[in-house]
Amino acid sequence: MKKEHVLHCQFSSWYPLFRSLTIKSVILPLPQNVKDYLLDDGTLVVSGREDPPTCSQPDSDDEAEEIQWSDDENTATLTDAYWIAMNSSLKCKTLSDIFLLFKSSDFITRDFTQPFIHCTDDSPDPCMEYELVLRKWCELIPGAEFRCFVKENKLIAISQRDYTQYYDHISKQKEEICRCIQDFFTKHIQYKFLDEDFVFDIYRDSRGKVWLIDFNPFGEVTDSLLFTWEELISERNLNGDFSEGDALEQDSPAFRCTNSEVTVQPSPYLSYRLPKDFVDLSTGEDAHKLIDFLKLKRNQQEDD
Repeated sequence: MKKEHVLHCQFSSWYPLFRSLTIKSVILPLPQNVKDYLLDDGTLVVSGREDPPTCSQPDSDDEAEEIQWSDDENTATLTDAYWIAMNSSLKCKTLSDIFLLFKSSDFITRDFTQPFIHCTDDSPDPCMEYELVLRKWCELIPGAEFRCFVKENKLIAISQRDYTQYYDHISKQKEEICRCIQDFFTKHIQYKFLDEDFVFDIYRDSRGKVWLIDFNPFGEVTDSLLFTWEELISERNLNGDFSEGDALEQDSPAFRCTNSEVTVQPSPYLSYRLPKDFVDLSTGEDAHKLIDFLKLKRNQQEDD
């Protein structure tokens, strides 16, 4: 993965090319003082307009339609911060809602401070123009979201996006879902994106229509979900899931989903609800913090 691949996945780089395939969005430049504010550890104090924005849509016969937005920032979606919102979602009605999510997100901090982590080229870091992306709010069912992996402009793998849960309809319709996504890729995405190796997320609605959600770099910075990056890069053992007589055609992408409730897992974002120090202590990932904690407990016992 190279640094230019990260830039190509910036929202403003691909949105003009695929505007008709995705959710209506607005791109706003993010000033340096806002970036500094978001990186600052100070108290969250936001003032500004508190009523939901309204606007008229071209296809709404000039009638005012209320628009409620979810927020995004370049390459990071604030999925690690939804827990702090009053509605437990990324749905925003006011400026305060947006800043509350931003200030609570570790993903944002990573994108500000390490935008080119895992990149293999030694070239100087290009200038990153940060943007705030507001997307029209839509109620998306997690069981209809999928992540697609493309290598050399070939769709090689598809994974259930919400892999921590079991969805019966995915297991029953996986061949139809795979074929639908393959057709969408061939018609709308293949050879049109700026790179030949990339990852894209889609949503398949109840009518079977596929919507483009986002692009991500083809590399470790992107969650591989039910695959491993070793499998995706080498393209070995990708179709291991289809050895029971229901294998897809050889040229079709590998498709993986959670096959039973036995394999259901807790959400990977639950750890973001706790301070990082607590998480490090509970997992033993930071030995120095554990030593300091034990010393503190010993000193407390001696004082008692």
